Amino acid sequence: MSLSIEEVNKLKKIPVEGLLPALAQRWSPRSFQTKAVSDNDLKIILEAARWAPSSSNEQPWRFLVGIKGSETHTKIFETLVGFNQGWAGKPHILILGFALQKDSKGNPNRYALYDLGQAASDLVDQASALGLATHSMGGFDHEAIRRAFNLTDDYALGAVIAVGYQDEPSALSNEQMQQREIAPRERKPLSHIALTALDTPFEF
Repeated sequence: MSLSIEEVNKLKKIPVEGLLPALAQRWSPRSFQTKAVSDNDLKIILEAARWAPSSSNEQPWRFLVGIKGSETHTKIFETLVGFNQGWAGKPHILILGFALQKDSKGNPNRYALYDLGQAASDLVDQASALGLATHSMGGFDHEAIRRAFNLTDDYALGAVIAVGYQDEPSALSNEQMQQREIAPRERKPLSHIALTALDTPFEF
């Protein structure tokens, strides 16, 4: 079964009343066009990340931004696992998020990864609001990317985020990817994650 972009987005939309539109429509496609993202839109999504909250306002996040055709993009792409390389060559932008694990006083920052996650989430949600698609990937060679960018253990690695414009599911190169693209979304029930004790669901 082949679905259009509009059909698959309708299928993936979160069926929860009251969610912000950018959140309800956001999902993680693998089918991307090669169309370029404007510098203005890129700046806006990075500003969204910049203004995220952080513990003690340390702002430990950093983002390596690779535009297709740049050395940074090539370095990030070459560290991706084979499955991700099968689709992630099309998106216009690849971004590696990482976080400084020491605070401004040189002490361990135990909330650095949490804060990076908040910044990355704001980046992704802002991209959704602008009509852009994103897909975050943990499937990359961590040691290779550290070597490529001289990232010491002082930095905790987050994810690689592909940013671009969504394409038709049929544009993907193999059937397995196409089937994932059109599969319904699944999440654990709210009673599984909202609790009042370890084994006691929160009751609304």
